[in-house]
Amino acid sequence: MRDLGVGFKYLVEGQRWVARHGRRYGAALLPGLIALVLYAAALVALAIWGGDAVTWATPFADHWSSPWGTLFRGLLTAVLFALGLLLAVLTFTAVTLVIGQPFYDSLSERVDASASPDGIAPRSALPFWRELWLSVRDSLRILVRATVWGVLLFALGLLPFVGQTAVPVLGFFVTGFFLAEELTSIPLQRRGLDLRTRLTLLRSRRMLVWGYGTPLGLAFLVPFVAIFLMPGAVAGATLLARDLLGEESGPAEPEPVTRERTTDR
Repeated sequence: MRDLGVGFKYLVEGQRWVARHGRRYGAALLPGLIALVLYAAALVALAIWGGDAVTWATPFADHWSSPWGTLFRGLLTAVLFALGLLLAVLTFTAVTLVIGQPFYDSLSERVDASASPDGIAPRSALPFWRELWLSVRDSLRILVRATVWGVLLFALGLLPFVGQTAVPVLGFFVTGFFLAEELTSIPLQRRGLDLRTRLTLLRSRRMLVWGYGTPLGLAFLVPFVAIFLMPGAVAGATLLARDLLGEESGPAEPEPVTRERTTDR
């Protein structure tokens, strides 16, 4: 249980680190804003045309007696929008990280350097475009996993009582794990860890991961909050990654002169 508190501590420390370096990392808010606009447009389109899509997909309900056809299609429309909203929460971070790859990678390096006793931040020896491709590929793989979990949780949510009690709680923990995976992918990818290795590492200390990711997932339910918390979330995830790897860390204080320690993959 102690790891729950430690994970939350890293979330708070990440926000504090960015607050102390606000001018330098103000640009890191831009990717979150772009992602928010894209997701808002998609959800608005779903709200406007979702009913038409359901009507097109259920021609058999045309001959149902009133009001059953209308109620059935109304329920499916609500289900479709709720599923879209759940997927938006699960994938917002991954999309934002892909858009803001250069911003967040630079921020994570600085946090690594400031937390390291020797001031050395690990850096990948791979070129930028190779790093970007790996990030996009892994984000798509995580998106598939998140979609499967989203559909499963939504189906379970239709069960009486369980769907209104246990399933929402489980959903928050699942969301928290995926958020932690997406955010720690930045510092862990720089160290040459592939997706399978990262997932194994995160599963080895689930309580730590949930302590960091679950409250962040709750905060990310408020879209504009997600934009302002994202840079600090990246900073906190870097500290979390150092803990997962057993790397010695001092307090993340003002940045030292960063020296490079390259990591080949």
